[in-house]
Amino acid sequence: INFTVADGEFLVLLGPSGCGKTTTLRMIAGLEMPSSGTIAIDGRNVTYLRPRHRNVGMVFERYGLYSHLSVFENIAYPLRVRRMSRREIGERVRAVAERLQIADVLDRRPGQLSGGQTQRVAIGRMLVRQADVFLMDEPISHLDAKLRATMRVELKHLQKELKATTLYVSHDQLEAMTMADRIIVMRDGAIQQFDTPQKIFDEPANEFVATFVGEPHMNVLDCRITEEGGRPYLTGEGFRIAADAEWLRGAPASQKRDAAFRLGIRPEFISIAAPGERRDGPAIG
Repeated sequence: INFTVADGEFLVLLGPSGCGKTTTLRMIAGLEMPSSGTIAIDGRNVTYLRPRHRNVGMVFERYGLYSHLSVFENIAYPLRVRRMSRREIGERVRAVAERLQIADVLDRRPGQLSGGQTQRVAIGRMLVRQADVFLMDEPISHLDAKLRATMRVELKHLQKELKATTLYVSHDQLEAMTMADRIIVMRDGAIQQFDTPQKIFDEPANEFVATFVGEPHMNVLDCRITEEGGRPYLTGEGFRIAADAEWLRGAPASQKRDAAFRLGIRPEFISIAAPGERRDGPAIG
């Protein structure tokens, strides 16, 4: 894989389980070594640097909080490792806690917190480092649906406010479409498409992207090109749809006699008509 993230961008790595999203994130963090190639942050080659020398902050899928430490100590831990002064640690932790609205639970332990509060503590521990890059590995996947929706908005707002370069791993296409500036769609360790959410939705690079992104899923039907009265149609079992002649001329497969096509139609572009009625929409192209 090969990609570049812009400064201050919110990039989502999207794909099914096992496609390489988390491995990619862990290589950027320094927790895994790439088999070849380089990793650069702000122009600095960090491929062989230890995690603590990369200045990245990370939220793990399981949060990784220390159950025996208070919320304050969990957030402060990265600063104590760097042997910062007690005064500066206190100022930074309280500033982050105020921003995340968890200042009232700093004396509690993780086991005494709600799911949303636990997630905010994990994010606070990441933010307190003032890192060059923030890495998030499905940080809200274990929350209930209502809280996930709330946290999506909060995370996006926080990222824009901090203007932080963020890489976010998700298998949830709704999460990616609503939060990302750009999305990398992955499958089997390879990038399928790298573009804005709207472009990926409107112009998917292949059938995998087309069916993976969008809810409800795109309908995909087998069809062939036919012609009637000089007008081209995409014809399949039980349907015939007008096709744009200009578009067909640019499709390599259309040059082959009796070429087979895969027709993708999103449910929102389908209208229902009574038997015998005809509704002509725009030609497919």
